Formats: sequence, structure tokens, C-alpha cells
Amino acid sequence: MNIVIRRQFFVLSVGILLILSAPAAGADRPNIIFMLSDDQAWHGLSVAMHPDVADSKSDVYQTPNLARFAAEGMRFSAAYASAPVCSPSRISIQTGKSPAQLHWTKAAPPETGRKLNEPTLIKNLATSETTVGELLRQAGYATAHYGKWHLRGGGPGAHGYDEHDGDTGNEEAAKFTDPNPVDIFGMANRAAAFMEKNKKAGKPFYIQLSWHALHVPGNANKATLAKYEKIGNVRRSQVAAITEDLDTGVGRVLKSVADLGLADNTYVIYMSDNGGGGGRSPLTGGKGDVYEGGIRVPFIVRGPGIKANSWCHTRIVGFDLLPTFCDWAGIPAKDLPRKIEGGSIAGLLSHEGKGKVSRPREELVFHFPHYQGDTPHSAIIVGDMKLIKFYEDNHVALYDLAKDLRERNDLSKKMPEDAARLENRLLEYLKAVDAQMPTPNSKYDPKAPAPQGKKKQKQ
Repeated sequence: MNIVIRRQFFVLSVGILLILSAPAAGADRPNIIFMLSDDQAWHGLSVAMHPDVADSKSDVYQTPNLARFAAEGMRFSAAYASAPVCSPSRISIQTGKSPAQLHWTKAAPPETGRKLNEPTLIKNLATSETTVGELLRQAGYATAHYGKWHLRGGGPGAHGYDEHDGDTGNEEAAKFTDPNPVDIFGMANRAAAFMEKNKKAGKPFYIQLSWHALHVPGNANKATLAKYEKIGNVRRSQVAAITEDLDTGVGRVLKSVADLGLADNTYVIYMSDNGGGGGRSPLTGGKGDVYEGGIRVPFIVRGPGIKANSWCHTRIVGFDLLPTFCDWAGIPAKDLPRKIEGGSIAGLLSHEGKGKVSRPREELVFHFPHYQGDTPHSAIIVGDMKLIKFYEDNHVALYDLAKDLRERNDLSKKMPEDAARLENRLLEYLKAVDAQMPTPNSKYDPKAPAPQGKKKQKQ
């Protein structure tokens, strides 16, 4: 009888040890909430994105919830969207790859009648691509995508998301008006319900809130619009109003996290899908070009082990998010998809913003072989040096971002060797990822009037 009891005790003890030594259970792994705004400029919040650049925050827009959020987490002064327009940036976040490698570098239709022909794009998230949603779901996470998808491919449900709003684009936002402008508060409510459900189930979750705002700014709540009408400029007052409504939605999401007791084990990330330019911008350019105004974006993170009200000045980019989220979820780097170009920023967050991001390549490349904000062009950043190459005439411009954040002082003539080195490195990268390039337009007529409504956004 004693032998039987000892055996049962031994089996029970082994069982307990196996449970304790198993991979972290749902309650132990962190939840992740990623919020992505649309067309929001680096200086588009009422909280600064650089401690030494006074106009890196807006003197008009009011975002008190994001200001409190920033005080609780870390701000990145040199965060970049993967592209200066929306859907290429979004597919890059989903896959951890650059738009250049994915052959999706523009959202709007190509312009015709120009000196160069824009390349043909895929514009469809292929099932052969592995997304962050799929990776996290395979690791045991419940996954949800609310708001703007804009990637086709069958919608979020075909790419790893348990709950979602369908294969949505910009047009879905227009139907939502006061009291739920562009579905801001509907999305916040669905996220809260998803959090509560998975907390009860003891399952870690990943939620991506791809806000429609700042699109359709005229749909802002009437009371918020009235607050900003004194600005005088109708468009700017509408953008200010929808910015504040979005901030209110962010506040509701953060409140849900707190009310459910999830704050200590939840990472919350906020960024924009591309730069916005406009207003009293401290940066040159805007949406549709690869000057800093088109690609540098607000980026704030709060979560376990992140020092409150801290800063990071290391350059990061949208395709760093997939490896970062997988790092938090305990997915080994060896199990990540081949050819991803991002690196985890988890080390920066746990070391007060100090350190580097380990990527397959040191350089950051932003490829936009299209007409929109400017003529077809690409940029490469190595350290603090940035080179932009324009394909119509193959001229280049070189900037030292540490000394010239506004990109006003072209150093290419003073530093020709550095310019040539970076240009060669840019071309080598584009060749390595088989990037699509603009081609000469044999039917181009230089005397024909240029297409209307397409002006350069440099400031």
C-alpha cells in the first residue's frame, strides 16, 4: 500500500514539475495592442516627438490621452513608417518585409503622361506571406484586427485574425458619423469586448486597431468640430477635430485595459502609417515622398519593463514590429519567416532606449518609384546620413540628419565620395530585393501639360 501511495505521489510531483517547466501560459505571456493611425504627421500630437525640437508637437491639436500615454511609456524620436503612403506601410507591418521587396510601394493609381512610367504593383496580400497575426495565433494568441485593412487578399480572416471587420478600405469610414466618427468608438468597444472575453478565457491576445482617422475629417463629432471652428481654415479645423476624437478613442482603449486589470501585462503601441506634413511642420515633405515629413511618424510604447516618460533616439521602422511582437510572445527568431528585414526593438524598450536593432542589413531604404509628393525617388539612411535619389534625372541629395533634420542643406557636392558610396549601397539593396523600378516613357511629351492636382509637398 505504501508503494502505491509513493508511486501516486511521484506521478503527481512529476506532473506538477512538467506544468511549472512548460512554456509560459496565457496569463504569463504579454498581451499586445497595436494602434495605427492614418496620415498622422510626426508633429500631429499635442505631445512632442523630440525633446529638443519645440515644433515636434502641434500647437493646435489637442491629444491629452496620448500625452498621458506618452508620460507612462517611451517615445521614439526617429521612428519611420515603411512607406510614405498607407497600404505599403501596412503590408510591411504584417510581414516584416519592406515594400520594395513585396513589390507594393504605392496605394493610389499610377499617374500617366509623365517622363517615367510607374511600375506595376501586386496590391494583394498573398497567402504565401506569413503575417504577424498568423505567427501569434500559432503561438496560442487570440487575434483581432479592427478598422482599415486595405490589403485585399481575402481580408484579415484569411491572414491569421480570429475577429475582424472584413476586407475594409478607406471607403468604409465615410458611413460613420457623429456620435461614432469614422467608427472610432465602435472599434474601441469591440476591442474592449475582445479583451474581456480573452481575459476570462485566460488567453493572451493581440489586437490591431487600424484607425480610419484621420480620413474623412469632416465626420468628426459636431461638438468637437465647433471647438476648432475658430481656426478659420475649414480643412485644418476638421483635421484638428478628428485628431481629438481619435485621441478620445485611444483613451477609451487605455481605460478598458486599466479597468480589466491588464495594464501590468499588456504592451500598447501607437504609430502612424505614414507622415502627414502640412501646418507648421519641422520636417520637409509629406505624404507621398521620402523626405522626413513623409516617413517619420509618431511612435509611443507602454508596457512591462518600459521606463515611464523615457526616450529612444535609435532609428526604428515599421517592419521591426513583427519580430518585436514575436519576441514578446516567446517565438524564437529561428522560427520567423525567411527574408524578413526587421529586427526586434524589445531590447531598446527594456534598456531605457539604449542600444541597437539587429537587422539583416544596417541601412534603412524607402523606395517610392512613383509620382505623388515628388517625382519617383528612393532614400537610404545609414547612421545619420541620408541620401535621396531622383530617377527622372538621376540626381542625388545628401543630408546629415543629426545636424539638418529639416533636410535643407544638400551635402552631395561637398561630400561626393559619401554621396557615391550611399548611392551605390542604395542600388545594391534595390537589386538584392528585386525592387521594381520606374521605366522611360517612350510616349512622353514634355510640351504636354502636367497632370493636375499633383504638386510637390516639400516645405
